[in-house]
Amino acid sequence: MTGPAPQSDERRASAFRPKSLAGQLMLWITVITTCLWLVAVGFGALVMQDEFGEIFDSALQETAERLVPLVVDDLNRRDDLNVPRRIERSPAQPGEEYLTYQVRDRAGRVLLHSHTASAEPFDVPLKVGFRDGARGRVYTAATADGAIFVQVEDSAEERREAMVEGALALLLPVLLIVPATVLAVWFVVRRVLLPVETLRAAIGEKDGGNLAAIAAENLPRELQPILRSVNLLLARLRAVLAAEREFTANSAHELRTPVAGALAQTQLLMAELKDAPTHARARQIEASLQKLTKLTEKLLQLARAEAGIGVSETTFDLVDVLGVVVTDFQRASGTASRIRFRSDLAGPALREGTADAFAIVLRNLVENALLHGRTDEPVEIRLTETGNVCIRNGAAAMSEAELAAVRKRFSRGRTLAAGSGLGLSIADRLLAQMRASLVLTSPVAGRVDGFQADIVFPAAR
Repeated sequence: MTGPAPQSDERRASAFRPKSLAGQLMLWITVITTCLWLVAVGFGALVMQDEFGEIFDSALQETAERLVPLVVDDLNRRDDLNVPRRIERSPAQPGEEYLTYQVRDRAGRVLLHSHTASAEPFDVPLKVGFRDGARGRVYTAATADGAIFVQVEDSAEERREAMVEGALALLLPVLLIVPATVLAVWFVVRRVLLPVETLRAAIGEKDGGNLAAIAAENLPRELQPILRSVNLLLARLRAVLAAEREFTANSAHELRTPVAGALAQTQLLMAELKDAPTHARARQIEASLQKLTKLTEKLLQLARAEAGIGVSETTFDLVDVLGVVVTDFQRASGTASRIRFRSDLAGPALREGTADAFAIVLRNLVENALLHGRTDEPVEIRLTETGNVCIRNGAAAMSEAELAAVRKRFSRGRTLAAGSGLGLSIADRLLAQMRASLVLTSPVAGRVDGFQADIVFPAAR
């Protein structure tokens, strides 16, 4: 019962898919051009039919009138007019005859006829003028005394054949002209719409990691207002993001100070209550404050990520930032033995964004690996030859659904380790602003378990 649903979804999606402006122009111009040509061919065929009719009628009349004196002279030399005479065709003149004729007297008897004409009289009356017979059109001419009639007939089939051939002669060029017109229109439309495509591509590149103004290069007058509006909007977005960054930085400083002061006072209190029964409670307060400090730090990082600190028109050296972060973790007494760093890249690697934002990404990913990875396995950090970063740690294999879930805020997966569940979402958000991507893999290649996070930057243009 649910089989047809995907097809209906595809039809619905195709129905709402945006249509190309150039494609619609090409379609309508092609249809209109073809229709106009066909209408022109139709009118031409009608005019040609009338002209052909006049030409054929004129040939019939002229032939009949010229035959009259010749026939009278021939009949005057004959002795017996009761036997119809057939005019034989000369063997030296092969080919098809388009005209047939009969010579009849006042009583309607056939006195003389061409070799292709029947001895039976034509089915038209003996009256001077044109008549339409069963086999074609007939013109009747008569002598001055009305005793002899000459009737010349041309075949209706020959007229139709001439008409069809003439119409085809008009239609065949259309088969060449219409495609040539379509190609010419396609070339002109592409050239004319090229500035529109350029502006569309430039606007399409604007995202959280690229808010630079669009340069106005050879844009037509009609597109200038659109460009000004887009650049004005981008300027406002840059101003808003700058204000949010400044507010977030000030808030982070103001929040850290009282929490750090409360933690310091708690530690002093623990020293004073070293042997007192309330020492355990003071230790719980210290643990809670330390947990609050870490959570506050993550929330501030999240706020900074939402403020767009990764959006920048500047660049940073990936190697320098990675070296500083790895050195900090290697100097920490609790994690020094588990950090394994390797670089396959020779020289600097410049990337779009800010060094501060990328350092937050690295710290969150490495902390996630140390916190949730197996304690008896190292955390491997590798800088690839293409300038991407790979962080790998030992862990139980995860499904695709679990990998998608851990990207969400406050989602911690199947783990008993302490944490806020914000590290991966913060890293993912900041990398998107730097036009990079976070790729999560589990199990890792060549193993049945493990967890790997890859920071993939766009290829250099």
